[in-house]
Amino acid sequence: MNELYKTVQFLDIDDEYQGQRIDNFLIARLKGVPKSLVYRIVRKGEVRVNKKRVKPEYKLLVGDVVRVPPLRVAEADAPPSVKLNKVAALESQILFEDDWLIVLNKPSGLAVHGGSGLSFGVIEGLRALRPQCRFLELVHRIDRDTSGCLLIAKKRSALRSLHEQLRNKTMRKRYHALVQGSWPKSIRVVTEPLLKKAEQSLVQVHPEGKASETRFKILQRYQNCTLVEASPVTGRTHQIRVHTACNSHPIAGDDKYGDDVFAAEMKKQGLTRLFLHAAQLDFFHPGIEQTMTVEAPLSPELVAVLGQLKRA
Repeated sequence: MNELYKTVQFLDIDDEYQGQRIDNFLIARLKGVPKSLVYRIVRKGEVRVNKKRVKPEYKLLVGDVVRVPPLRVAEADAPPSVKLNKVAALESQILFEDDWLIVLNKPSGLAVHGGSGLSFGVIEGLRALRPQCRFLELVHRIDRDTSGCLLIAKKRSALRSLHEQLRNKTMRKRYHALVQGSWPKSIRVVTEPLLKKAEQSLVQVHPEGKASETRFKILQRYQNCTLVEASPVTGRTHQIRVHTACNSHPIAGDDKYGDDVFAAEMKKQGLTRLFLHAAQLDFFHPGIEQTMTVEAPLSPELVAVLGQLKRA
């Protein structure tokens, strides 16, 4: 049994956790404790806030005192179920870090968090790298197969500020995507509504879907394909992938919405992944109160693929 959870804990809530749900607070705080156990002790009233029972959706207030009962769990300090070199490799992908946040150049093929059969993701890896951090949470998500800028908050106040920027659409994300064919100059904005098919984990253009907007700019034309910059105004699942595919210009290496013939052609050029990369992130830093721009370089594989292509 982990020493940390042998006795009753009384946790004082400061402004760092103001507004956070009690279930999310406990899941982040009680490392190694299964989510099912967290919800069980809340439901049974073993977790108390100011000596009172609360529901999982209760939002913490400054000055609250949270009682956590003794717990019988596996060692919280056990390493993630993944090779340690995979965790260590994340260190070299950090583009920016201070006391408020981290910007990571997420590798393709790595999920942002564990789940759906995965025991390890970016956030679990970073928590293993930064065990001294009291708070580490994803600000947003990018697809497992997509690489590039991923923002992680190290303070609750930073998370609130950055989420507000996402809601107000003042945070700007710029992706680089290699798409099939010659992207028309006339297509600068795509606004097809997107509907998620829950049973297939796919997204489709549908009149009953959510409003969506992606802005496009041509970066370089090649024979049979185009490198474009895609700037999503909204943040729907697979938005860029579907907005390119629905205009008959799917992204190279896309196994969900792509073209098999194009995929085979690009594989001959050395492409083994989705050619979608979050190249730049512009946001207002809540700590230094300045606008920041962080850029993530393309992986050597993507650079090599572009080097194989003939410019149009």
